[in-house]
Amino acid sequence: MTITTEPLRLGVALLLSAGWLLMCAAMWRKQLRSARARAAGAGSGAADWLVVYASQTGCAELLACRSAELLSTGGLAARTACISSLDEAALRNASRILFIASTYGEGDAPDAAARFAGRLMALQPDLSHLHYAVLALGDRSYANFCGFGRALDAWLQRAGATALFERIDVDRSDSAALDDWQHHLARLAGTIDAPDWEAPAYADWRIAERELLNPGSLGAPLYRLALAPVDGPLPAWEAGDLAQLSAPADPEHPREYSIASIPSDGRLELLVRLQRREDGSPGAASGWLCEGASSSDTLRLRIRGHQRFRLGDNARRPLLLVGNGSGLAGLRGLLRARIGLGERDNWLLFGERNAAHDFLLRGELEGWRDAGWLARLDLAFSRDQRERIYVQDVLRAEADAVRGWIGRGAAIYVCGSLQGMAGGVHEALGDILGKEVLDRLAADGRYRRDVY
Repeated sequence: MTITTEPLRLGVALLLSAGWLLMCAAMWRKQLRSARARAAGAGSGAADWLVVYASQTGCAELLACRSAELLSTGGLAARTACISSLDEAALRNASRILFIASTYGEGDAPDAAARFAGRLMALQPDLSHLHYAVLALGDRSYANFCGFGRALDAWLQRAGATALFERIDVDRSDSAALDDWQHHLARLAGTIDAPDWEAPAYADWRIAERELLNPGSLGAPLYRLALAPVDGPLPAWEAGDLAQLSAPADPEHPREYSIASIPSDGRLELLVRLQRREDGSPGAASGWLCEGASSSDTLRLRIRGHQRFRLGDNARRPLLLVGNGSGLAGLRGLLRARIGLGERDNWLLFGERNAAHDFLLRGELEGWRDAGWLARLDLAFSRDQRERIYVQDVLRAEADAVRGWIGRGAAIYVCGSLQGMAGGVHEALGDILGKEVLDRLAADGRYRRDVY
């Protein structure tokens, strides 16, 4: 599943040595635990700096953690906070804030920033006391590049806040822009002892298996790929994490795919749809993965933690999972992890074109349902009847059940296409639960999306 909503996905990754990988994974977990602890305490105590992140996939959160640590090397007290915890009182009480803001889709705020963007940014408070800086994360291939970061910067300026330096826009993994941000922070901290933020190296992998999942489909071919490291043991990852792959035809712009398996499966699996350009030629990455590469070819791949789509605190909650097409990859990984935990309170709602050709992994899903690992399996095959039916339509038809699951503490995970499915599901959930409730679920981490 190719992700295009927030392509700058910096984080922990596979290094050449398995031991080094495990150490880095431990450091990642330690950093994020530290970041969350600081975020939880954002409303109390004194600090020189508040580092606020608006994150969809976890990149902004990790960069916030690193930024706070850089400031601390200069003896400054800094703490991180999710933008969802920021209110008018916090803005009035803060004197220095660094904002690290991702953009989602076509210029939208990340889910966790929905309340902030819809409420606080609709006001015009007096922030003349505030000094700030903005690191905006985005993808220049979208028309509204860094849209939320730019809008946040403009709002702060209108409110009278003073910029410490000009906004820095990051296009995907632009190391020069991140170096610029580090340079400014190091000067503010009065230190030259800045850590290295370079993305880790790729490792060599190979294709162990490749299976066409939708023969005869009206849609583009979709393959299940099983990958194995060329050397060394299988690395560690969590359900919801991503594989970042560099295609030989376009090595400068790595693609990211949701991992459809868990480490105990003994292999890393992806669901990849073959993309074609307007002239009919295959996509640089999907064409190579689905058709070009053989089992003897080397794939350059690294793993990146996707904190915002992991189970986290939702591991023991009832889970409502909604997706379509290759979005089943991320949901499958979560389900396999839940089954490993012995959790049966899972509701999967999946959509595709035709049941005869597009019921992906049918045997596995029906087997889980029959064995009780799926409390519910609802399907929406849009082309199997005269009237098109999509997952958002099934959600509306099951509105009472959805409200019941949320009332029991369920979390919602959505994975699949941004255009059509994700927007329709978001609108349906807003109508079923109320926009205020949906925003609160997003802020609390009980509504998580990985859409592209």
